[in-house]
Amino acid sequence: MSPERRPATGETGAAVPMSRDARTRRRREEIVAAAARTFAEQGYASVGMREIADAVGVRGASLYHHFPSKEDILHAVCLTVTREPNEENLPLLDAAGTPAQRLVALVGGHLRHLHRRRTEHLVGLHEMAALTPAHRAEIDGYRRHYQRRVRDVIAAGIRSGEFTVPDARLATFAVLDMLNGLSNWFRPDRDLDLDTVVSGYVDLVVVRMLGASRCPSPSPE
Repeated sequence: MSPERRPATGETGAAVPMSRDARTRRRREEIVAAAARTFAEQGYASVGMREIADAVGVRGASLYHHFPSKEDILHAVCLTVTREPNEENLPLLDAAGTPAQRLVALVGGHLRHLHRRRTEHLVGLHEMAALTPAHRAEIDGYRRHYQRRVRDVIAAGIRSGEFTVPDARLATFAVLDMLNGLSNWFRPDRDLDLDTVVSGYVDLVVVRMLGASRCPSPSPE
């Protein structure tokens, strides 16, 4: 059993039962991950709730208990690559350090999250049109917020003289497009490992694209 799936243990070493809320969260995560793989393999339009239930190994009634529709599952998939990065990555932009240092940390966090959520990201790119207008608006809102926060840091770097690009908005689109492109080509079984890719992307983004005189180390904790 992998460490993240191992039951929690108390001081005596006995397994501590998961709370009902924790079990529900885990089951929802399992459904979203299995659905993303199924959508990626077969296409959203070709997949029904029965196929998703089979992929998770649950009965249809159990699946409907967690998600009332297939579209709600797709919405949850899209949240893993929009709301989740807002929650996990944007705090890196609030840390101490110069704009360049904070952007270095953001590039690393963004790429590592994207690698972990590669399937979900590709599904979101190809199947976004199937979302309801309300869900699409929510997803777009998270994306715009993320873009705005990155733009603000690049703009701060331009004001401080660290970055030499003339347009923070245009630079933001270029940086995020480059980072998101990782999901199209990177595979862990190829010659490059993720740490090497992160290091290379940091240099490409901060020094070569944004014009910093050198690539700073992230600010210490």
